[in-house]
Amino acid sequence: MHPENTFAMNISSKPSEIHIVERELEKFCKKAGISEDNTENFGIATTEMVNNAIRHGNKNDPAKKVTVTFEKYPSKMKVTVRDSGPGFEPEKIADPLDPENLYKDSGRGIFIVKMLMDEVKFKFSEKGTLVILVKYL
Repeated sequence: MHPENTFAMNISSKPSEIHIVERELEKFCKKAGISEDNTENFGIATTEMVNNAIRHGNKNDPAKKVTVTFEKYPSKMKVTVRDSGPGFEPEKIADPLDPENLYKDSGRGIFIVKMLMDEVKFKFSEKGTLVILVKYL
């Protein structure tokens, strides 16, 4: 199945670039007729994954790019975030609800994203990490 609408962009691995992704996502969702709630959920999930791509994947190296793609299908919306980092082991991420992790200042992002999206997939290769976020409409 082919998407009805697609938008792709590259940003430098600088946290200050995240707002550009947010702005483009809002424009894309509005044009695609995505509800305000779903737009907000995608905004939170996408910015969290872009932040992780910048910080953890590309180690804040502004020479390295993060590629973000938005795709609207008849029954779902999909966002992909790609970095050039080595990847990680999702099953080894600590549970943020565990009492020993409650006050840590990191480790909640992927947990929150999984709560907001219907599907969250990670694909790792020598080229980097690809995160796929899907919300059924």
